Amino acid sequence: MKIVVTGTRGIPGILGGVETHCEELFPRIAAMGHDITVIRRSCYVTPGNRISEYKGVHLKDIFAPRKKSLEAIVHTFLAVVAARRMNPDILHIHAIGPSIMAPLARLLGMKVVVTHHGPDYDRGKWGRLAKTVLKAGERMGVRYSHKIIVISKVIASLIAEKYHRLDSVLIYNGVPTPIPVQSSDFIQSLGLTSDRYVVAVGRFVPEKNFHQLISAFSASGLERQGFRLAIAGDADHPDHYSESLKAQAREHHVILTGFIKGEPLAQLLSHAALFVLPSSHEGLPISLLEAMGHKQDVLVSDIPANRLPQLMQDDFFSVGNEKALADALRRKLAATRKGREYDLSPYNWDTIAHQTIELYSSLLYG
Repeated sequence: MKIVVTGTRGIPGILGGVETHCEELFPRIAAMGHDITVIRRSCYVTPGNRISEYKGVHLKDIFAPRKKSLEAIVHTFLAVVAARRMNPDILHIHAIGPSIMAPLARLLGMKVVVTHHGPDYDRGKWGRLAKTVLKAGERMGVRYSHKIIVISKVIASLIAEKYHRLDSVLIYNGVPTPIPVQSSDFIQSLGLTSDRYVVAVGRFVPEKNFHQLISAFSASGLERQGFRLAIAGDADHPDHYSESLKAQAREHHVILTGFIKGEPLAQLLSHAALFVLPSSHEGLPISLLEAMGHKQDVLVSDIPANRLPQLMQDDFFSVGNEKALADALRRKLAATRKGREYDLSPYNWDTIAHQTIELYSSLLYG
């Protein structure tokens, strides 16, 4: 099969949950003998990743303005037109914003698969107009895609209730099998000590609630007990929120690592005392799955997307409640469970790749 992928910023090594998803999934599909092209947004192509192929996946760079309100829609329009000239068997669009181009793709005669990664219009970074466009993208993607993939049961229920589409296919986000990490040179370079810090990972956007995590950690008194807080990530587009978060982090002696992957991230997750995800909005958080893959104890907000069956009741705190978060941090770190075992079999990337191919085949040959 020949598959063209758009909606993602691109791969490899580009910040974002959709980007991590694509970086794990499509090389596996390419390894099965399929022809995969991922269309990347030009504004994320750097000298370090200016390549034409990654692990068997062809990469095609198409213009995207570096402006968050226009980036996805302009790029996806151009990507869909370019995809038509490539004559794919499947056009796979990721995320609801880019899915606003699903009708155009259908009009051009392509078979369209959409992956719904979550209701992005709930994210705090978007204004009223952007939220309207995202809702329109969701509606167009659900209505005009031949097949729609959802990454969680929560999203499946959402589109069934809102649009009465009952044939969505649940294919989870995945987590790679982690390689055991023994070294600690990276965390030592940050001034961190194994088992004496709390870690969070994600983009610097309001719905991640890292500002509340910093305030709660500061109020918890844990720093006086020798614990530190480290946050890995950055902003896609620097803005007032991300700059104020960095200023808050400096004020409270929080360690910011920037965007990291691979060995540095594995070290950060492996040696932490606790992983925290305080978000008010998620699809199916890959950072949480990665922490669980490293057998890390976790503390997460009690939103539906975080309520994985592998977690226990005391792994949750009330979203947006800084006092509840501070109390939960103290409780967790007083009795941290190292080496927790989780059943992550539903989130195996090889299984997910096979499930995706089965969906493609059902569209082409079913």
